[in-house]
Amino acid sequence: MECRFTNSYDLSLHARARKVVPNGVWGHMATSAIGPGYPQFFAKSEGCRVWDVDGNEYIDFMCAWGPNLLGYKRAEVDAAAIRQLGRGDIGNGPTELMVELAESLVDTIEYADWVLFQKNGTDATTTCVTVARAATGRRKVLVARGAYHGAVPWCSPSLVGVAAEDRAHLITFEYNDVVSLNEAVASAGDDLAGILMTAYRHDVNRDQEMPDVEFLRHARALCNRAGAALILDDVRAGFRLDVRGSWAQYGVKPDLGAYSKAIANGWPLAAVAGNTSMLEGASKIFVTGSFWYASAAMAAGLKTLELLRTTNALAHIEAMGNRFRKGLATIALRHGFRLIQTGPVQMPMIRFENDSDLRVANVFCAAALRHGIYLHPRHNLFLCAAHQEADIDRALYAVDSAMRDAAAAT
Repeated sequence: MECRFTNSYDLSLHARARKVVPNGVWGHMATSAIGPGYPQFFAKSEGCRVWDVDGNEYIDFMCAWGPNLLGYKRAEVDAAAIRQLGRGDIGNGPTELMVELAESLVDTIEYADWVLFQKNGTDATTTCVTVARAATGRRKVLVARGAYHGAVPWCSPSLVGVAAEDRAHLITFEYNDVVSLNEAVASAGDDLAGILMTAYRHDVNRDQEMPDVEFLRHARALCNRAGAALILDDVRAGFRLDVRGSWAQYGVKPDLGAYSKAIANGWPLAAVAGNTSMLEGASKIFVTGSFWYASAAMAAGLKTLELLRTTNALAHIEAMGNRFRKGLATIALRHGFRLIQTGPVQMPMIRFENDSDLRVANVFCAAALRHGIYLHPRHNLFLCAAHQEADIDRALYAVDSAMRDAAAAT
């Protein structure tokens, strides 16, 4: 399976975009930050496949960087959203779908007593921090060093254009390190508003790390003693691992949770879920957006939740992730490579042993593109319910060729 891999139209669009858009493309989807050879512009997507503007087809293991959970163009989800578009999307207030979706999320997320809606993950994490500060009357928020919580000044991974005052009340700790967390709590003193953590450690370009249950329980206990909020940033992992919340399997309930990406299968939606201890704070703050009540995405969210509850989608994604992980390990050894595969199989991080400069990873991923597989050399991947055994096996066949190319080049 090898693409024709032409890119002439993609290059021409780059040139046009740079004349009217800073850098042509911005943010995490700018391929200039990934490596050479990656297509920047895409024409269509369906199931677990994407096509770039030059007609090259790829089996996609980035899933739009997470939102594609059930498959691109999942018929039932899109039909629900399009029906609502026919009735109206934006108006002078919400439709009844807002109430229905909030009720459904409260019934689904084990710690949720209420929900607020937004559009992006950064909206949700920022709202969580705002609610925690309003509920506690305090300022300090603890975050794990290197964690990603969004792209606005208080949490952006870039310091360009960011003032020191934007982060004056953030204190960092090491993920899964009780001593470090204790020191951060002590540093906050009596001004601790909350502890904010991702579902598991998924920092860019490093091994992923699942949470230690005792660490989570300790964080919960610290927040209980301090009267602070334990906040789960479930933007990236939410609904892909467990619809009840990604910490449900550990028996640890946060006070607040941030969701986006997959909760409406690609339709733009985000949500904050909270318990009763955070309700008064949530009722007092002012957060809003012109498109936050848009009803088509809410219809898509309702249908996505229904499908997650009534099908084996999550179990299937896990099974395909296991199949992919085992196949990758076997193929790598055949070509003289050792892989480091970390994190949940539904959202795997794949690195080559002794490849700190990513030389092998870059060569391998570029070769995979030529063979019709879209991977990423320094970010976790995503699987979706549209990946079938035949897709995984076809991808592994292409991976075998890409590994051969990487071995020859390195």
